[in-house]
Amino acid sequence: MSNIVGRIEEQNILRQAFENDKSELIALYGRRRIGKTFLIREFFKKSIVFEVTGLYNGNMKDQFENYIKEVKKRTKNSDIELPNSWLDAFTLLEEYLDSLKGSNKKVVFIDEFPWIATAKSKFLMAFENFWNTYCTKRQDIIVVICGSAASYMVQKIIKNKGGLHNRITRKIRLLSFNLHETELFLKKNSIKYTRYDIIQIYMTLGGVPHYLEKLSKGKSVPQNIDSLCFSKDGLLNDEFNQLYVSLFDDSERHMKIIRTLAGTNKGLTRNELIEKSGISSGGDFTLKLDELVESGFVTEYPYYQNKNQLTLYRLSDEYSKFYLKFIDNNKDGGEGTWQRLSTTPSYNSWSGFVFETLCLKHIYQIKKSLRIDAIYSTNSSWFNDNAQVDLLIDRDDNVMNLCEIKFYNAPYTIDKKYYLNLKNKVAELQKDTNTKKNIFITMVTTYGVNDNEYSKELVQNNLDMDALFIE
Repeated sequence: MSNIVGRIEEQNILRQAFENDKSELIALYGRRRIGKTFLIREFFKKSIVFEVTGLYNGNMKDQFENYIKEVKKRTKNSDIELPNSWLDAFTLLEEYLDSLKGSNKKVVFIDEFPWIATAKSKFLMAFENFWNTYCTKRQDIIVVICGSAASYMVQKIIKNKGGLHNRITRKIRLLSFNLHETELFLKKNSIKYTRYDIIQIYMTLGGVPHYLEKLSKGKSVPQNIDSLCFSKDGLLNDEFNQLYVSLFDDSERHMKIIRTLAGTNKGLTRNELIEKSGISSGGDFTLKLDELVESGFVTEYPYYQNKNQLTLYRLSDEYSKFYLKFIDNNKDGGEGTWQRLSTTPSYNSWSGFVFETLCLKHIYQIKKSLRIDAIYSTNSSWFNDNAQVDLLIDRDDNVMNLCEIKFYNAPYTIDKKYYLNLKNKVAELQKDTNTKKNIFITMVTTYGVNDNEYSKELVQNNLDMDALFIE
């Protein structure tokens, strides 16, 4: 029985590769701690015949020796001498693969590939030769190359213009668990939380398996957050700095973009982000921003009808937002810290924003709950000087869903002030876009919306948090 939680789409990709009658080259990438190594080891556990993991900050000699150590272990030949080059090192791997009997698929797993490919080592060139001259002549090899450094994996592997050009047969970009997967994961670890509790955990840690794995059974949400984030030895007490340094070269600029986005709730356009971060526009800024988007830390939200200059960028990594908002200034606070901080006004603004971001990651679930997933639609933000809509679902059946997202610890009540605010949003949207479509106000809240004269008049769809947990 598989120990893999969720990851249905990714498992289907791996299964197709395994069942195919030719060799496959799979590129897998995603942020640190997201479960890449576990996925491959668990899915292919009986078929991995060679596995090597790059050494963080290792030089060429370190990487070389580590690789040969694995060759010696697999071949049971401790007398193998260090080869003169990576070309020769891959020849040893080819000889080992030739010695294996049977027609079953044989998996070669190279983890943290970018760390092995040190400058001037010619590792990538040798790997290209290994794939092109050896693997493609066989039908029983699956090579999985994996890396946390998204920029390297995309630019040097997936968009390779040399020997690997168009050679990748399948790619997997592994992202955080969604809420459904998070719930399954916690149940598997015997942690029984209500869905409201799971949402609070998700808003703090995100759907990062390694973080979720550290939650302690029998502790409340505040107790677990205190232990992980505010005790001096907590896993997430200083994870923020290690996270970006381990993923990106010149990580200071990436962190400057992250810190800039953390200071705003609605998101920033590209020009606003350049101005506020102080990073000059150009190729380097674009590269850094693209790397953060590709790694899942930042998300692009297109503006209505794809007006590119108004595309918003938002910090979508829950842990980074939580660290910069609360942990950074309250380290070593210990027991009771989160209980205290969660009663402050800054908690309300943070929770509202992060719940919005969480819902924007679950648009598929929202559409499915509205039973419009079979109708073609586009998702966007919309705003002008007088109103803002974080999620606008523009449908082909003459309807727009204007989604209002509210995090609250009880059913939400629409009062007169908010009623007038909603009416203004509809009027501004109609005027600004000149739309003739029906505009359905769709409330997405934790516990639903109370019935009163205002909600009965305005709200066409009322979704509670259960809608976000749909598979």
